[in-house]
This record gives sequence, C-alpha cells and structure tokens, in this order.
Amino acid sequence: MRHGFRRILVANRGEIAARIIRTCQRLGIETVLTVSDADAGSLPARLADAVIRIGPASPASSYLNADAVAGAAVAAGADAVHPGYGFGSENPRLARACAAAGVVFIGPEAATLEAAGDKLAAREHAVAAGLPVLPEGADAGFPVLVKAAGGGGGRGLRVVRDPASLAAAVTLASAEAEAAFGDPRVYLERYVSPARHVEVQLLGDGERVIHLGDRDCSVQRRYQKLIEEAPAPLLSAPLRDGLHEAAVTLGTRLRYRGAGTVEFLVDAASEAFYFLEVNARIQVEHPVTEAVTGLDLVAEQIAIAEGRPLRLAQDDVTITGHAIECRVNAEDPARDFTPSPGTVRRAVFPAGVRVDTHIQAGSTVPPQYDSLLAKIIARGGDRAGALARLSAALDRCEIDGVATNLRTQQMLLAGAEFARGGVDTGYLERRLAGETAVPVRANSGASRG
Repeated sequence: MRHGFRRILVANRGEIAARIIRTCQRLGIETVLTVSDADAGSLPARLADAVIRIGPASPASSYLNADAVAGAAVAAGADAVHPGYGFGSENPRLARACAAAGVVFIGPEAATLEAAGDKLAAREHAVAAGLPVLPEGADAGFPVLVKAAGGGGGRGLRVVRDPASLAAAVTLASAEAEAAFGDPRVYLERYVSPARHVEVQLLGDGERVIHLGDRDCSVQRRYQKLIEEAPAPLLSAPLRDGLHEAAVTLGTRLRYRGAGTVEFLVDAASEAFYFLEVNARIQVEHPVTEAVTGLDLVAEQIAIAEGRPLRLAQDDVTITGHAIECRVNAEDPARDFTPSPGTVRRAVFPAGVRVDTHIQAGSTVPPQYDSLLAKIIARGGDRAGALARLSAALDRCEIDGVATNLRTQQMLLAGAEFARGGVDTGYLERRLAGETAVPVRANSGASRG
C-alpha cells in the first residue's frame, strides 16, 4: 500500500486542471502541470508549482501522447498522474505507461479501463451483471445511434434515421472519435426518444463500491451536456433505487477502484431504464454531486490511489438539498453554436455560487480544444431554490472577447418545462425551435463579440 503522495502530475488542461490543482494545494500536495504550446500561459499553468511542456497544440502530439505524459511524470519526480477527464483519462495505454514508469495512475487499473472505459466491453459486463441494455448492431433497427467505442463527451455520436445515411454517419463518427480519443471504433445501438439521461456516481477501492446518488444530464446539444443537476428530479423511488442498485452491481463486478459513473437511458414514458456506458474517470458534472454530498471527489480519488480503503459506508452518504450546473462554452449561437476561439477581454463571475473556470481577462481560448470556459454551480435547499440562484448568477456573468452560450443557458433555465423538472434529451432543440434567433441583451452579462 502507498500512502501520502508528495507530488502529482496533472495531465490535463482547462478548468479541470485548475480544479485538481486547488484540491492538491488544500491537501498539501505539490503539482506539476503538463502544457502544450497553446497552454503555456494559461491560468492552470500559473497555479501549478511547476509546468512541463509536453508538445505542440495538437492533442495527438501532446495531451493524448501516453509515453510523453508518463515521461513527464518521471522527469517531474511525481508520485502519481491525475488525468482529469477526456484526453487519456480512460486510456489503458496511459495507465500501463504510468505503471511501467513506476508512477501511480489516479484512476482504475488498465484492465478495468479496458473493461469499463471501452463501451463495447462495458456493455458485455453489464449484460453479464444482469443490467438491461438496448439492442445493438443488426438488431438495433432504425433510428440507430452510431457511438464511439472508446471515449465520451458527446464525440463520435451520430443519429441515423434511415439505411441510406448509415455509411456516411459511421465514417464521420469514426473520424471524430479517432481525433478525440485516438480510437476510431464505433458501434450501433437503438436510438430511444423521448428519453432522459440519468447517471449514478460511484466510488470504489477495488474491494467495495458505493454510490453517491444520481444526476440528470438530459439537457444536451449534439450529445454534449449543457445543464446537469443532482439529484435527478421526478424519479419514482423504485426507479431511483433500481438505478443505484444496478450501478453498484456493475461496479462491484468490475472490482472498480476510483471515481466512476454509470450512465443510463431512462424511457420517459415507461420508466424503463437501460445501461449506456461507464465513464471510468471524474466527470465534468461532478460538482453537483459534491454540492449535495459535501464530498471532494478529487480528494477521494487521490486517497484511493494512495492505497487507502473507502472511508465511507453506503449509509454514511447523505444527499442534502439540490444543485444545478451550467456549462459556459465559447461558441456562437448566431452561427449554429460553432466554436469561438480568441482572447477573453473581460470575465466577471458572480459571488455566492461555485465557479470552476480557467479563464480571466487576457486568457486565450485555443481552437484545438473543447470550448468549455466555466461551470457555474448553484445549490439550494430544494430544486426551486437552486434554480433561482443559478438564474440570478447567470444574469451577473460577463464574458467579452469570445462569443458564448450564456444567453442560451438563461433561456433554457427560464423554460416552464425545465422549471417542472424531468425534461428529456429533446428539450434544448424544442426550446431553440421556439426561438429562431438567440438575441443578446445589452448589459445582460452575455457575451458580446
């Protein structure tokens, strides 16, 4: 057993890198950050105790280069590597490269990543564990969803409604998956609509697995989550209990170690649920779970990687209040939400809510990476309180220099359907269809140019 990391290499960028660094600072752990050429002057680079250049801006030549990451950890004298989310976080090659270099990978073992991080392998384990799954391959029928086998975050996904469109969709999804994850494999799965996207947060130490409640992530655009909340609203007690039990059953089968999430599709009409995938890493939306449990999931990841057993029993986990998170992205609503790289001239975030961000005035938003600028998380004693607090917070946000989706997020939160709770994955498109233009109010705090 290893205890007490002295120095951690943070192998990521953006808001998650800053978030990991801050937890390490609180724990008294030194941090070394890998940076591409595009991120050398970033806020996370200034927060870290040291930085190591890992390559040019291209992800394939920098953050996705497992050997370069492991080599950087050795050069830095790091005890462990925290991969964050995306990039190499679910790549067994990185876990093996770290092990070969004598460095701890903060996440599941390589064998678990092969079983859980790979969607096809995870599906096989889910079936063996007795979880319900959607038909796939030739049995899926139409409409069908083309899905990347190795990765997440909405990349490598395409809905196909007729056979004539299938070949082109497979080609596009495969190319996108290879660019994002270095893995071109895709598979087919039945597409269900209307449906909700509900997930269960797990923690495991390799011997014991517990859940930390659930989240609803149904507000999505192009399979990218935009708004997440915990707990998931308007689930019956039997459905919620069933989701929790299924997730823990699968995690136990996998002898899961670290933080992970089991994602489910919930049929909005019948309340039937189906296993979707395992995210074998920390997730973008983890702050809403932290808000209602009082836990620091990155600190829990580090403790588990240090060889410590879970410090919580299932009965120790309590869910208090409600939390909602909005993702603020650098994308232009007036141009079909295309990415909007550039230089941030002004960035003002509200007090009274949690803001996870890596930007400030003068920050560069590179074109090579995900467009996420910030996550704004509000907690309330109940869902209505959290929603009111988040809506007020967005009104006080100001980001200039790059276009953002702030105004769109305000519009989504203001919808009567969202206020009721339990929206399905088609909610965003319905709202956009009802508002053909996405105006920006003067002095509203939305991006202006």
